This record gives sequence, structure tokens and C-alpha cells, in this order.
Amino acid sequence: MSEKKRLPAFLLCFLFGAFGIHRFYVGKIGTGILQLITLGGLGIWAIIDLILIIIGSFTDKNGNKLEAWT
Repeated sequence: MSEKKRLPAFLLCFLFGAFGIHRFYVGKIGTGILQLITLGGLGIWAIIDLILIIIGSFTDKNGNKLEAWT
């Protein structure tokens, strides 16, 4: 289990998903830069990440799932 929580990742993705800020938060710097350059894959990549965060499948840079909402 990651030390990062789902609520901040969700809020960052919801508000700034096109810029990949949520990926920087979980330590995925490389894909964060790619999302920043492509504006979240024209929004599609950001929506997919948002869904993954909601269902609990989004992981940090080490492949650990994010902690619960609280």
C-alpha cells in the first residue's frame, strides 16, 4: 500500500488532470511530463486516470495502490 492517498490524487486529477499534476504527486514524473506536454492526451488520458483513482486501481511510482479516501 502506498503512503499517498486517493483523495488528493482525485482532486488533483479532477482539477488539473490535463496537466498531469496527479502523476507528479504519486511520483510518476516521466508520465507526468508526457501528460503535461499532450494536455492529458487531449483529456482522454486524464479521464482514464480519474476512473482508475475512483475504482482504486491507480498506483504510485513503485506500483503500490493508493491508500483509502481518508
